[in-house]
Amino acid sequence: MFALVSFSLPAMEVLIRENPDAGCILGAKIIARVVRDKPDAVLGLATGRTPLRLYQELIRLHREEGLDFSRVTTFNLDEYVGLPGTHDQSYRYFMDENLFRHINIDRNRTHVPDGTASDLHAECRGYEQRIADAGGIGIQLLGLG
Repeated sequence: MFALVSFSLPAMEVLIRENPDAGCILGAKIIARVVRDKPDAVLGLATGRTPLRLYQELIRLHREEGLDFSRVTTFNLDEYVGLPGTHDQSYRYFMDENLFRHINIDRNRTHVPDGTASDLHAECRGYEQRIADAGGIGIQLLGLG
């Protein structure tokens, strides 16, 4: 079942940097500003090679500048069907290894879809409801490539 939704978006500013590293550092600074301005921010996160440098910079900002993730909530885009979160190819594992275990985020506030759910449609509906209950995604990180 699909519903038609109408919405408008504020103007989007496109920021181009000289290389991917500079772009990731800028992205991390933008996310850090969101977290500092709204300590209970809701972040939409992605996996893959593209955001790795950005996650490294967020870890650095946490360790060296005290960026506080203790009240932040995260929602990841997706997960592999059939893989438990402890599997080294799962997106949950990826996030734990590349960001979550290196910052002071409450694991109960980090959300990745359950790829082992017996009813995947119900899992997706529940995931969408958890996002809505959290107030929606404040900023979404997406990878390109």
